[in-house]
Amino acid sequence: MVRNKANYLRRYTPMLLRTLSFKATPAANPVLMALTQLTDLHNSGKRKIPADTSTDFVSKKWKSLVRPEEGKIDRSYYELVAFTELKNNIRSGDISVEGSMIHRNIDDYLVDLSACIDSETIPDTFEDYLKDREIILDLQLQFYSTVDKRISRANLKKLEKVTPSEAEIYRKKLYSIIPKIRLSDLLIEVDSWTNFSQEFSHDSTGKPPSEQERKIIFAALLGLGMNIGLEKMAQSTPGISYSQLANAKQWRFYKEALTRAQSVLVNYQLKLPVADFWGEGKTTASDGMRVPVGVSALKSDVNPHYKSMEKGATMIRSINDRHTTHHIEVASTNTREATHTLDGLLYHETDLDIEEHFTDTNGYSDQVFGMTALLGFDFEPRIRNIKKSQLFSIKSPSYYPNLSEDISGKINVKIIEENYDEIKRIAYSIQTGKVSSSLLLGKLGSYARKNRVALALRELGRIEKSIFMIDYITDSELRRRITHGLNKTEAINALARELFFGRRGKFMERDIRRQLQSASALNVLINAISIWNAVYLQAAYNYLVKIDPEVTKYMKHVSPINWEHITFLGEYKFDLLSIPKHLRELNIKNK
Repeated sequence: MVRNKANYLRRYTPMLLRTLSFKATPAANPVLMALTQLTDLHNSGKRKIPADTSTDFVSKKWKSLVRPEEGKIDRSYYELVAFTELKNNIRSGDISVEGSMIHRNIDDYLVDLSACIDSETIPDTFEDYLKDREIILDLQLQFYSTVDKRISRANLKKLEKVTPSEAEIYRKKLYSIIPKIRLSDLLIEVDSWTNFSQEFSHDSTGKPPSEQERKIIFAALLGLGMNIGLEKMAQSTPGISYSQLANAKQWRFYKEALTRAQSVLVNYQLKLPVADFWGEGKTTASDGMRVPVGVSALKSDVNPHYKSMEKGATMIRSINDRHTTHHIEVASTNTREATHTLDGLLYHETDLDIEEHFTDTNGYSDQVFGMTALLGFDFEPRIRNIKKSQLFSIKSPSYYPNLSEDISGKINVKIIEENYDEIKRIAYSIQTGKVSSSLLLGKLGSYARKNRVALALRELGRIEKSIFMIDYITDSELRRRITHGLNKTEAINALARELFFGRRGKFMERDIRRQLQSASALNVLINAISIWNAVYLQAAYNYLVKIDPEVTKYMKHVSPINWEHITFLGEYKFDLLSIPKHLRELNIKNK
């Protein structure tokens, strides 16, 4: 079996070694020496490895197999171990791949320390960071020692529902007044208010779409965002051909155009008075939505948490408290969502002024706690298995005798101090957009435990997590707000699943960029629906409040994420002249 595996490796490893160039830390130099030895063997056509070849890179458990007897090296095991160690050392950061975006040396991603100036959130020195956090954590632990809610025996009860029953009555009243509409007409009407279609400028010429091209853009948005595919979309759309849709997809649906269109819609909702009932645009949440992948794709995988053995990917969507979605990414289904948390906070390109962010348990890690704090965000995840969560202290745990069962250990302040300059460079590089947070945090998360910068950021994150955990356990109102924020993500994901029905809800693109293109088009559809509903909810509210002023009390519970009155299926017509100059009439004749 080993020899078969080695023979399989030899099909592509010679080309790999010819194509890629590696750099190593001193600790990983023996691995590069082994790869050089293998390259020489491939080039010379020799089969045997010289007996005096170094095997310093071979771990103890493999030594007897690589050197089965004195004076002999088993080439099959030697090759397998060499390439296994190459993989491990690339993951740990001890070997970098020259020219790679993902596997380059971490220092290549970062700004120089001398450039880390003028940040409003990142403390300039370790002492500046620690002096406040040490006081706050100490006060939190002292407070917690007086509260009869220990983590070790915490059994947080499910929060009682506080949404009044009257809210559902008024929701139904308001939506019964709102007119019914086809999704194709909804897109055209929202565009007449926002001009979002103008963001789909041609990637080569920069020209905005003409009137005819706007129709094609709307059709392509539906074809991609509803996962129907462009061929079926062309069959369902009189006057628009597949080649026109394919051309729009190639030249107008590039990442920046989709992001701009999404941002225009988010910013429009920010200005709607009715959205003031729902939030100020300062609170956001993120969650992943698993999507099966129906073709062989590099970034798809089986997730053991799901009953299905079907491979899939995850749409990681960020939403805000005004019920729009401002950021979307597609990742492997086994990627930790926590590594993408900061992307939605930093790279949304909207007018949102985000202060607070909610995630589910999958969206947090100690390192994310640390980085969000340095970047000035209040990070507040919903914690599953609260009994297993750990508290840490900066002072000796013996300083808090009442918390002996709750404090797992003391923060390693020294390692934070020794590596604070590197942490500062990482935070500043992410904040200024030199490198994406998901790439850098993913790289740090894959490092071996010996990487001291990753360990230092983890320790810093434990300070922030411990401060938050005490609030989370003792403040039921905080838990309620987190749940409320995450409920909004669940509602938008439910709409996303309803819209993304084509091809049985599966990605049929191999390339993750094409998957992101569909996910981004879906986000545009979601935002258009939210805006259209918000505008007509405003009109319905203006009518109803004159008859029944009590409706005002319940408007904060009435979400624009609703689609019962919207027709998704059928033949799609895009008559730009059919859109009324004013809002459609409300259904009030018999009310």
